[in-house]
Amino acid sequence: MREFAYHEAADVQGAVATLSKDPEAVFIAGGTNLVDLMKLGVATPGALVDVARLPLHDVTELPDGTLRIGAMVRNSDLAAHPEVRRRYPMLSQALLAGASGQLRNMATTGGNLLQRTRCRYFQDTSQACNKRAPGTGCPARDGEHRNLAILGASESCVATHPSDMAVALAALGAVVHVSNPGGDRRIAADELHRLPGERPERDTVLDRGDLITAVDLPPLDTARNSAYRKARDRASYAFATGSVAAALTIDNGMIEGVRLAWGAVAHKPWRAHLAEEALLGGPATREAFLAAADAELAAAEPLRDNAFKIQLIRNMTAATLGALAEGQDR
Repeated sequence: MREFAYHEAADVQGAVATLSKDPEAVFIAGGTNLVDLMKLGVATPGALVDVARLPLHDVTELPDGTLRIGAMVRNSDLAAHPEVRRRYPMLSQALLAGASGQLRNMATTGGNLLQRTRCRYFQDTSQACNKRAPGTGCPARDGEHRNLAILGASESCVATHPSDMAVALAALGAVVHVSNPGGDRRIAADELHRLPGERPERDTVLDRGDLITAVDLPPLDTARNSAYRKARDRASYAFATGSVAAALTIDNGMIEGVRLAWGAVAHKPWRAHLAEEALLGGPATREAFLAAADAELAAAEPLRDNAFKIQLIRNMTAATLGALAEGQDR
């Protein structure tokens, strides 16, 4: 690990100002991803700007019912928050499905959104990787890609985004608050992350100096009947091979509201807009759920060893929506 300078930020303005002055500086909060990448030599910052002590640790309800989550709220605290569990159960379940208890106690809301892919070629500095070293190639396309993308990939990159929390936030229509030296802006959670295209080194639409300060969850009645399901190779402490965040409301057997997002299938959390459109106003049946998943998955372009994800996501979507429909009918 190379030597680096360390700065402890006292406020948001000071944090972004410090980073903007040093082109080799990066933000650090819980460090559960960044420190690993530094140990591997994938990340080699010249300075760390510690934002963990910024006053962004609260979850507050706004007058319109929006729940605002500070960027430094720990994953374990957010998963256990009574209002999150009551109003947005898919988010609590997604957080509890991620990592281990020890890591959830360190990981922050903002940091969780910004974690980087676990593609083996990205993490191995002896290998080529367009995401880590643009222009060197993507050996994953012909190499080990069992758990990589089936949607939205490019010739340059087939990596997947690893966050469980981000999938739930995309489904919920969350809004991410960002500060930088030029001011503040808001970004829809499902527009925060990018598809790789020809610039796979850019995970998000954030610019240099941007600091996530909060995430807003809109008052969404549909979210009260929601769930997050995750398939993985072992029962705990494993990244998803596929995941589904779903919310559903039914009136007289017909779908009145639906939210759906998938994880571990693309370079970003995949909001399933086509599937939502196919379901809205239709019957809440397994046949309808499968047909909607098929409509979204029609764009899938699996590689040699990951076509199984199509059937996996299809079945998980139908099972998750079916369980939500059954629960609401009781």
